[in-house]
Amino acid sequence: MRRWLARLNPLQLWSRSLPYRVVTSTLLAAVLILMATGWFLTAQSVQGVMAGKTQASLAEASSVVASMQRDLSATDPRTTSLGERITQLTREAANRGKVGNQYFVVVETSIAQIGTEGVASSSIPDSIRVAADGDGLWSTPTVIRFTDSRAEEPGLVVAALLVAPGQEPYRIFFLFSTAQEQQTLAVVQQATWATGLFVIVGLAVMVYLISLQMLRPVRDARLAAERLAAGHLTDRMKVTGTEDLAGLARSMNHMAAELEHKITELEHLSAVQQRFVSDVSHELRTPLTTIRMASEVIYAHRFSFDAPSGRSAELLAAELDRFEELLADLLEISRFDAGAAQLALDDVDLHGLSTEEVSGVQRLAEESGSTVTVLASGNCVAEVDGRRIRRILRNLLTNAIEHGEGGPIVVQVAGDEKSVAIAVRDHGVGFTVAEGGQVFNRFWRADPSRGRRVGGTGLGLSIALEDARLHGGWLTAWGRPGEGAQFRLTVPRRAGDTVRSSPLPLIPDDVKEGIDAISS
Repeated sequence: MRRWLARLNPLQLWSRSLPYRVVTSTLLAAVLILMATGWFLTAQSVQGVMAGKTQASLAEASSVVASMQRDLSATDPRTTSLGERITQLTREAANRGKVGNQYFVVVETSIAQIGTEGVASSSIPDSIRVAADGDGLWSTPTVIRFTDSRAEEPGLVVAALLVAPGQEPYRIFFLFSTAQEQQTLAVVQQATWATGLFVIVGLAVMVYLISLQMLRPVRDARLAAERLAAGHLTDRMKVTGTEDLAGLARSMNHMAAELEHKITELEHLSAVQQRFVSDVSHELRTPLTTIRMASEVIYAHRFSFDAPSGRSAELLAAELDRFEELLADLLEISRFDAGAAQLALDDVDLHGLSTEEVSGVQRLAEESGSTVTVLASGNCVAEVDGRRIRRILRNLLTNAIEHGEGGPIVVQVAGDEKSVAIAVRDHGVGFTVAEGGQVFNRFWRADPSRGRRVGGTGLGLSIALEDARLHGGWLTAWGRPGEGAQFRLTVPRRAGDTVRSSPLPLIPDDVKEGIDAISS
């Protein structure tokens, strides 16, 4: 359930699903456009309806005021009381307004408010009272309130003056209800938003279907690329139609055909190269054996020769040893390239193995002026191929002695719950950042002009890296010019596990400042 809810996370859907992004973006744009359009239509509707209502109200009020003013002006104050006359005219106007509930009338006199019964004086804003003291008609929105149980309702108030002979002007107010107009506007708004909702839902469905239709070839292309990456070079996309999406399918199929052709060529060339290296290495062993036998005879009688011949016999024996090592390394490399290398696994104490290998190179280290120290911590037993780990460590030790410049060499062995690591630290020439990425390349040397004292074939670190990878481990290197280098081997404690961290740091503990070179 939790995983299903996590899949519905909008952020994850946005990052994983292109149709979701297309639909969401389109809907957001549509919502913004519809909101702007709805607001504009609503505003225009309100403005139009209220403007019409205002014009009609002003016309009606103007007609009533004109009629009342004529009657009031024709009244003779000597024969008729003006107060009674204005009351009579107001009641007539109120009765006229009751027909069809057109409006309410309020006339303010110096004594009291007369007009339609039940209309509260608070229905007339103070601002319109002030405006009514001028000439003409004035209008403003208001809320019509009643003194009885009737509910208040929206309205429009129109104000004017009635002038009686010899009297102060009377303010007259007409209150027109706009409830019907508000209901009409509410219906218009509901229709607008309902239409917008239908448009959004329909647009979402339409955009989703279109996106699926448009993205299906893209998805097919992705699946085809994944199948190609998985090695299914004969798979092809189905081509339908002649439009651009069909062109994409044809392009993908053409690319797949070219990749299949090129990969087949490369596999053939690789197989030829591997077979060549393997065949040459095997074929060279037969004459090498004969040369070795002859060399041993000559080497055994070197003291009976003159000095140059004796020295030549020694050089011949040494170079034959190096040649045999090179052939052995080439055969091992060919096994790695062919994927034929296999592990002979066993539980091995890497601390004891490291101590034995250090003892084996102790005389060589003394000749170079270096001291080799072994430090161990934790459980150092791991399920590994002891022969290959010995070869890795032997390569790292001879490399440290060769480039250590007579400085001390420290071998650290440590283990944690998941892995075991061996680090070989020297204090020699080191290497730069640019050189750090090449130390494991075949036949690469940091300084070709530098003479070798230990020998080597130039394949040691490459074979060591392949041995580490075969174990599912790491072989990493750190170096700084003039401050030496450290190579660290990390292997899983149990075969088949994944190495996620190392018990030993890549950067030596005696380095206090920044990193100059790291390679892996």
